[in-house]
Amino acid sequence: MATSKVSSSSSASSSSAPSSSKRWVKNFSSIAARIYFFLIIFQIPLFRVTCRSGVCTTPMHVTSSQLIASEIFPVPIIKALLYPGAAVNGLIQNRTVPSWDNLLDIYNLTSIKEAPALTDLQRLEVLAGSYFSVAGALVGLLKPGRMSMFGTLLVIWGLVKEGILGKPVNTDPSKAVYVYPTMLIALICAFSSVKYDVKKAVRSSTVRSTAKPLQSSTKSKLK
Repeated sequence: MATSKVSSSSSASSSSAPSSSKRWVKNFSSIAARIYFFLIIFQIPLFRVTCRSGVCTTPMHVTSSQLIASEIFPVPIIKALLYPGAAVNGLIQNRTVPSWDNLLDIYNLTSIKEAPALTDLQRLEVLAGSYFSVAGALVGLLKPGRMSMFGTLLVIWGLVKEGILGKPVNTDPSKAVYVYPTMLIALICAFSSVKYDVKKAVRSSTVRSTAKPLQSSTKSKLK
């Protein structure tokens, strides 16, 4: 009876350990996804790069300028994406909330359709990465995934290619590529928001550990 009680308690503790670790990873990934969402939606400056509207400092700005130029989404939807960040920046800098009608003027998006598309075509990695970053931040609130991580890595690769490799060539120092320290926070949150199946990892590790003694025993029998 005592042996059965000990075995049952040990099995219960071993079964509760993966569930608690899985719960911890799930909570950690959801918190990281929310932090990443706030970084993107409130337009915390992550970098500085030349874009179609002049100089962009956030993935939201890059994505919005391209969406308005290509007319993929209606302008009110793009304004709804831009307004939270514009409101936060307005309160911090001027202690005023920007009006809905002047929102495109703030981001220099009124004449974006006449701007040459070559600027964005030369920085396809930053453009595509910004798309994935914004989409991953929005989707990550419901179901965190790898979209944010993929977008952040694309943006970083585009910035590295222009800043270090010099592609495309930039002769204006005021438009040089710059990466803010907040990019590191965004990268950590993007990686941390990816959910890992802890139960599957524990199961695979136990299978590997039991497979090794079996292999050694079969080798000894063959000898």
